[in-house]
Parts: sequence; structure tokens; C-alpha cells
Amino acid sequence: MDEQLKILQSIGVLQKPNIRIRDPARTEKVLQKLIQDGKQKLQVVADFDFTLTKFSHQGEMCPCTFATLEQSGLLPDFYNEEAFQLYKYYYPIETSHEMTTEEKIPHMQQWWTKAQALLVRCNFKKDLIPKMIKRSKLRLRDGCSTLFKILHKNDIPLLIFSAGIGDVILELIREKDVLYDNMKVVSNFINFNEQDLCQGFKGNMIHVFNKNENAIHGSDYFENLSHRSNIVLMGDSLGDLHMADGASDTSSGQEPCKLTIGFLNTNVEERIDQYQAQYDIVVISDETMDVCNAILQKIL
Repeated sequence: MDEQLKILQSIGVLQKPNIRIRDPARTEKVLQKLIQDGKQKLQVVADFDFTLTKFSHQGEMCPCTFATLEQSGLLPDFYNEEAFQLYKYYYPIETSHEMTTEEKIPHMQQWWTKAQALLVRCNFKKDLIPKMIKRSKLRLRDGCSTLFKILHKNDIPLLIFSAGIGDVILELIREKDVLYDNMKVVSNFINFNEQDLCQGFKGNMIHVFNKNENAIHGSDYFENLSHRSNIVLMGDSLGDLHMADGASDTSSGQEPCKLTIGFLNTNVEERIDQYQAQYDIVVISDETMDVCNAILQKIL
């Protein structure tokens, strides 16, 4: 065993061929600090759709939170038709390796605005959400419930930062009986009126490329966790890398120690270079939470 990469080489799942590590020496140093400081200094920040949830299951693509509504069969036909057309037009823009983030942002704003307006037109009622979850193929990654339980047991804060629908996220986690008080969900939450009809969405829109601008960074969330200066961040897009931009280590005045794990679910050949350049660890075409859970076991 290479003594300089002792920790990395001791984590079996990191030796799999679908795992890429940008800079093994740097990642080893980050892991050393995470382990040395222990759980008292740790927090976890994660995207939801296709990060905490599966991209595919038994060869079939799983839905995101918006598509969970679309595939439920409980909304008017026009919703499905128009939502699919939006996806067909905007998803290739989101995943394009030829456009810059700045070029993508206005398109994502348009997509989310149109998707939200479409839902309002459906006279969507709050009590449909549990029914949609039960019909849905939306699934947490294998080992995700274990992750939630480990974090709760060890009193480690988990921020779920999603451009999806917060009401669907909470309902799925609640249904799996793994919704704990150490979790905070920042997402697009539906504004229901007194008759529980959708009137739009609360607060500022969150899309995949503005996670560094959302209200969470203007709140006291990260400030209250400044003593937890070690972060494990997980996402499936390059925009997710900014989810913890509001964190700081006030004790030292330095940037927090951050380990980033990126899930690359599709268009691997086109996107692998970008992901490897920006994420510490890239997990390719994998539907488990094995990498994060193995790292947590080392820290704990």
C-alpha cells in the first residue's frame, strides 16, 4: 500500500473502475482532516434529484421531482404534453458541454418559470402529493436511508438543496420514515391557499445554476454552523458545486475543508472531463450511496 494514499486505498469502493479521483494526493489530505476532526466538525450538503435519488432502476430512467407529478396520471393531459416539450427543449441546454454556465442561466430561469406556471394551471391540490409518491418510480439511492440514519444518529447536519419541488422531497423522505430534525430542505415549495390549491411557489426560484445566490446564503444557516468547518458536498451537476458557497470557518478566517462528490449519470463521455476537473471524486453510472457511506464510516 502506498503510505501517501493510505486512506484512499483503504476504502474499497474507491477502487472500483467507475470511480474517478481528480487529485489523489489532495483528496487524501482532505480525508485526513475530515477523519482527524471527526463528526463534531462535519456537515453534509447534498442535491436531491439524481444525487440522493436514483437516475435509473432496472434499466428504466427514474423521474425527478417535477416528472413525478407528470408521470402520476393525476394531472390533466395538457400538463404532461407541455411538461415533456419543456424537458425536450431545455434539458439538452442544461447538460450541454458547449455552453457556459452564464449562457445556460437565462434558459434555466425560463424553464423553471414555465414549469411552475404550468402547475398552477392544473388546479393542483396538496392532497395529490402522497398519491403521486405512491405511484411514482422516484427512488432514493440504495444506501440513502442508511446515510440519513447515520447522520441523524451522529447529530451531523444535512442540508438538502434542490431545484426540484420541496413538497415532493419531504413527502418521499417522510414516506421512507427517515425524516429527521438534523435535516433542512431548501427547495421550491408550493404556495397553497386555504383550499389547498396551488397558487404558485414561495420565495425566489431555485434552478440548477443559481444555488450560490439563493436565500440560504443570506440566512444564518451556515453562520450557525461555522464551527462545522468540514463539508461533504454531493451533487450531479456542476452548478451543485456552489451549494455551500455561504460556508466559512470563522475560527480561522479560511475557506472550509470541503470534499466534493459528483454523480455523473448520463452523457459520460461528453462530460467526464468537466466533472473530473471540478469534483474531487466522480461516481459514474452508479445508483448507490456507497461512496459517501464508506467515507462517513472512516470519519466516524
